[in-house]
Amino acid sequence: MLPLQNIKVLDVSQIMAGPYCTMVLADMGAEVIKVEKLNGGDDSRQMGPYVNDESTCFSQINRNKKSISLNLKEDRGREIFYRLAREADVIVENYRTGVTRSLQIDYETIKELNPGIVYCSISGYGQTGPSSHKGGFDLVAQGMTGLMSMTGEPGRRPLKTGIAVYDIGAGLTAIYSILAACIHKMNTGEGQHIDIAITECGLPWFTWEAAAYFAEGKVPEATGWRHRVSAPYQAIKARDGYLMLGCANQRTWERFARDVLGREDLMADERFLTNHARGQNVAELEEILESIMIDRDIDDWLERCDRAGVPAGPINDFGQAMQDEHYLARGMVQEVEHPRIGKMKTIGFPSKFSRTPLQIRHPAPLFAQHTDEVLAGLGLSREELDALRRDGCIV
Repeated sequence: MLPLQNIKVLDVSQIMAGPYCTMVLADMGAEVIKVEKLNGGDDSRQMGPYVNDESTCFSQINRNKKSISLNLKEDRGREIFYRLAREADVIVENYRTGVTRSLQIDYETIKELNPGIVYCSISGYGQTGPSSHKGGFDLVAQGMTGLMSMTGEPGRRPLKTGIAVYDIGAGLTAIYSILAACIHKMNTGEGQHIDIAITECGLPWFTWEAAAYFAEGKVPEATGWRHRVSAPYQAIKARDGYLMLGCANQRTWERFARDVLGREDLMADERFLTNHARGQNVAELEEILESIMIDRDIDDWLERCDRAGVPAGPINDFGQAMQDEHYLARGMVQEVEHPRIGKMKTIGFPSKFSRTPLQIRHPAPLFAQHTDEVLAGLGLSREELDALRRDGCIV
């Protein structure tokens, strides 16, 4: 038994934000039917790297789903979609605003067929507002929200984050919104439309930045390797490289100064008496710490921090992270057998359920792999399927 068993999801999304959302729903047990366009399917299928001509990008974000292909511009293909929608609990789409209306698969159309449907639209700017007609992507959102003005070093070229933080963020926002809407439906029987904008989903994360801006009008700037509020809460140079040091409160700072560095005098220095003072004098603090820490290697400092109860850690590259003994012990690297790729590794589950542990039940589907299976479940005969295929309604 999985948490979302018996929930049926129609996934009409592609690339990352929508597919990430539906992958997590599928991991939690939902039956997810991915509806792909006839000409090549999800665009991420055309993104390398490839193994045996199969996109590993697509395969990392579409496990536990079934794939069908429908021509939604054709009446018979659309009618099949309607039949699937009547039985669905959730629909997820990430077309540009207005496209679902032109395809006649928008919320207003679907709710006439299935009033209880939870219909989630993920778009660049949302379904309303002066920019709603625009297409939006993760990098555009990083620029628009101010994130890039805070990332990197002061006075240097604006930098994006290392991952597509807003695409994944939109997927996460969609997940909890869908689950909340499903609970509302359980309580009332009512479905509803959920409107998720990639350019909005990250704004609520700017908590410290909002505190400074709304209280003092202070616009946050790039802080590089340092934290905006706490110090020392940053990258620090040791003899053989950098480590991350997390003295986020007074207690950990005092442990660090006394038990790790053996420098109680720093605790009495007026520049470093409080977290606020340390933040105001972070450059001077950093210079002092690095003059001390340059004499020992990273592993030595990490061992000392661990003994003293001071949060600290290495700055890994992704390969090192995927080989970290802690992540491996926690199942954060999984292996699955793919019909074309063969044995492939993938990221595991960050949620550890005691009663309903998640599992990879099957790998990402081949393009249109389940079309006949799913449509036969609707009662279509072999002759009907062959005719639809000849006429370009399905693949």
